[in-house]
Amino acid sequence: MKKQGFTLIELMVVIVIMGILAAVAVPKLFGMIAKSKASEVPTAAGSYINMQDAFALERNALGNWIEIGYSAPGKRAASNTSEYESENFKYTGDAPTAAATTLTSGWKAENKVKLDACAANGYWQFNLTLGSGNNQGNVAYAVLTSSADCDGMAPAFKNLARTL
Repeated sequence: MKKQGFTLIELMVVIVIMGILAAVAVPKLFGMIAKSKASEVPTAAGSYINMQDAFALERNALGNWIEIGYSAPGKRAASNTSEYESENFKYTGDAPTAAATTLTSGWKAENKVKLDACAANGYWQFNLTLGSGNNQGNVAYAVLTSSADCDGMAPAFKNLARTL
C-alpha cells in the first residue's frame, strides 16, 4: 500500500518550526530596518561638517545652514529656516549671531518614529565651537545623543566628534 501526502504530525512539526524561525527572525529584521533608517543621520551630519568647515576656514565664523549652502535630507519646513523634515527625521539647526564663537545645537536630527530601542523624539546633535589663536578657522564638534539606545542606532555618528 502506497502512502500519499503528509501525516498530521508531520504538518504540525513543520508549522512549529516555521513559528520558531519567525519568532527569532522578525525582531532581527525590524532591528535591521531601523538601523538602515538611522544610517541617514551620520551621512547628513558629515555633509554639514564639510560645509561648515569650509565656511569657517574662509570667513573665520560659524554660518547658518543657508550661508554654508547646506540642505538636510527631506523638504524644507519653511522658507529661510534651518528646518527640514524627511520621512523619519526632523532636522534643525540654530543660526549663529554675528560674532558667535559657540553654537549650541548647530545641527540636530530628531527621529519622528520609534527606531527599535531608540524612542521617538530621540536625537543626535552637534554643539560647535569656533577656534581662535592657532586654531583660528577650525571648528570643534561636540556630539550629543539623547540615549545610549539612539547612539547604538547610528554608531558612526560619534566618530564625527572633533576637538580643537
